[in-house]
Amino acid sequence: MTLGIGFLTFGVLDLRRLRSLRREGVTAVGRIVRHTASEGSEGGTFYHPVAAWTSRDGRACEHTSRFGRGTVPKAFRVGASVTVRYDPEDPRRFFIEGMDGKVVDLLFTVLGSLLTAGTVTVLLVRLVTL
Repeated sequence: MTLGIGFLTFGVLDLRRLRSLRREGVTAVGRIVRHTASEGSEGGTFYHPVAAWTSRDGRACEHTSRFGRGTVPKAFRVGASVTVRYDPEDPRRFFIEGMDGKVVDLLFTVLGSLLTAGTVTVLLVRLVTL
């Protein structure tokens, strides 16, 4: 049940963050300047694009995407032009269009819901049959 609630919470909070950025965020044209590599729990390498853009108020922004992939898609190679949606109050809160991770967040939400509902069902059946 704890695992289910954790997955559900993670998924819902990230979906809300994405929805908030889509609704209230500002778009800018950015460029991929490099990739940072991170190692996954299974030993695989994930490449996170680093986007650079200029905010509406003229600040230079350069931040690493939270989402990485095992390979670098052509659309996100160094030098590629991308659309960035960011929070004007805190440009560190951003996502790159096409790399927003919505599918992963939906997966966590569905998986968390199933695990939580399954556990609650089992507990209710056990209580009723005692």
